[in-house]
Amino acid sequence: MEFAGKRVLISGSTRGIGFALAKHFISQGAIVAVNGRSSSSVEKAIDELGAPGKAFNAFGQLGSTEGCEQVVSSAADQLRGLDILINNAGVFDIASIEDTNEETWDRAMNTNVKAAFFCSRAALPMLRESRGNIINHASIAGLIGLANVAAYCTSKGALVQLTRSMAMELAPEVRVNCVCPTTVNNEMGWQGFNRSDDPQAAYQAFVEASKMKRMPTNEDVVSAFSFLASDNASFMTGVALPVDGGKSAGA
Repeated sequence: MEFAGKRVLISGSTRGIGFALAKHFISQGAIVAVNGRSSSSVEKAIDELGAPGKAFNAFGQLGSTEGCEQVVSSAADQLRGLDILINNAGVFDIASIEDTNEETWDRAMNTNVKAAFFCSRAALPMLRESRGNIINHASIAGLIGLANVAAYCTSKGALVQLTRSMAMELAPEVRVNCVCPTTVNNEMGWQGFNRSDDPQAAYQAFVEASKMKRMPTNEDVVSAFSFLASDNASFMTGVALPVDGGKSAGA
C-alpha cells in the first residue's frame, strides 16, 4: 500500500473532498487524524470510515492561531508524529462585490488562508523530522478570476502564493504543493447551481462548457492530492496543480 504507516492530518475532513481524502489514505495504509469543528461531527465521520485504529479524532476550530496549534498538537500526539499535512478546510461564499461584507471577507481569509498558514507552522517540527510534505487545497479560483466570488478568489490566490513561498523556504526538508480544482460534483459544488431557477440546467450548462464534457468527482481531486503526497512527486514542490478539465489553460 502506497502510504503504509504514513501519518496524515486532514483539516476539514468530516465530509466532501476531505472525507474522501481520509478514506483514500486509510485504504492505502495510512493512519489519519480527522478534523472538524465539533467532536461529534468527527466521531460520526470516523464511524462512517469504518476503520478502527486507523482514524483519530482531532476536532477543533481553525479560526485562530491557538486553535490551529491545538488541532495539530492533538493529531501529532495521537499519530505519534506527522508525515503529511493536508490543509483542506475551506469556505465558499457566493456574493457580488456590493454584497460582500466584512464578515464574508474575514471568513474566507481566516478559513482558507490563515488556517493553512498556522496549521503548517505548527506542524513544521514534525514534518521536518519526517521529511514530509504539505498539500494545500486551493482552487481554479486562485488561478483565474471568477465573478461573484471576489473574497473566495482572493483567498485562494493567496493560498497559491503561500504554497509557493513556503516551498521556497522549506526545501529540501519539506515539500509544499497545492491542488486547484474547478467546481466539483459534490455538495459544495452544487451551491452555485442551486442558486439558479433551474439547477439541473445550470449543471448541464457547466458540463457542456467543459472541455472534458463532465464535472470532476471527489475521486478526481483525491487522485491529484495522492500523487503530490507520494514519492512519485518527490522532486515536485511549489506546484499549483489544476484539476479543471483544461479550463485554466485557455478558451
